[in-house]
Amino acid sequence: MLEVSTPEQEMALGVDFADLYESSELHKRNKALIEQLNVPSPGSKQLHFPSRYSQSFFSQFLVCLWKQRWSYWRNTSYTAVRFFFTTVIALMFGTMFWNVGSKRTRYQDLFNSMGSMYAAVLFLGVQNAASIQPIVHIERTVFYREKAAGMYSPMAYAFAQVVVELPYILVQAATYGIIVYSMMAFEWSAAKFLWYIFFMYFTLLYFTFFGMMTMAITPNFHVAAIISTAFYGLWNLFTGFIVPRTRIPIWWRWNYWICPMAWTLYGLIVSQYGDVKDVLDAGETTEEFLKKYFGFRHDFVGVVAAVIVGWALLFAFLFAVSIKLFNFQRR
Repeated sequence: MLEVSTPEQEMALGVDFADLYESSELHKRNKALIEQLNVPSPGSKQLHFPSRYSQSFFSQFLVCLWKQRWSYWRNTSYTAVRFFFTTVIALMFGTMFWNVGSKRTRYQDLFNSMGSMYAAVLFLGVQNAASIQPIVHIERTVFYREKAAGMYSPMAYAFAQVVVELPYILVQAATYGIIVYSMMAFEWSAAKFLWYIFFMYFTLLYFTFFGMMTMAITPNFHVAAIISTAFYGLWNLFTGFIVPRTRIPIWWRWNYWICPMAWTLYGLIVSQYGDVKDVLDAGETTEEFLKKYFGFRHDFVGVVAAVIVGWALLFAFLFAVSIKLFNFQRR
């Protein structure tokens, strides 16, 4: 049929098949049939479905989660490298800051311990955010196709993408926490150890969700990397480690309170040293020094924990909304 209806055959025969069809009885009958079918029969009703999707939201979420689980499990270059990087960083920091957690007699000892926490948050957090962006970019291409086919809602996909990260980051935080906590010789109490794991876990969570969010609001991971890098610079400046909150000019101090890394550093330090009564070489206790120099209070740790959880939920919510609203597909 394709060979017979080519323009070369029309030129050889001296005819135009399109004109022949338009002047034929078949064309007239088809037009009449179309007009007839466009008129609804008496008593008929418009086609209606009770919901847009064939399955409930929870069923869509479970299917998307199952799909994402297999996608992550087969993506060894992403999961294995992330765990390998975490283990290497933990061993490197553990040997570099060996036994620093048990030293509490000098100001420099506290600064060294803070430096280990600050560096860990910066290294692991930025690595998590940067590594997730290409993954979301690839998964989003598949999502566009399946969304157009009406397979599931965008929110079900977004929540599945968020939930699938939870166990991986838990293993990552536990691996880092156990290695570093033991090598740096922090105080072995159940409360302090669990606080350390808690703050590391939700810090890695909100960094990962932040990387996903920046990817969802940008056309590709190159633009997402540029935007996120700008935020890392601002967060790094207002963590409270380079310049303590008490020494930040009052007109810039609001940046400290909206900096996620500042809350993480606050929680890690105050949960480990905020209630320590050891006397430093200048005659004041560790608790008094942290309160005077950094403005850290141990009774504020519960609020800090709630804010850290809030940052993770906020970035996850913004990722879900952005996936639903923005479409960067090019046809």
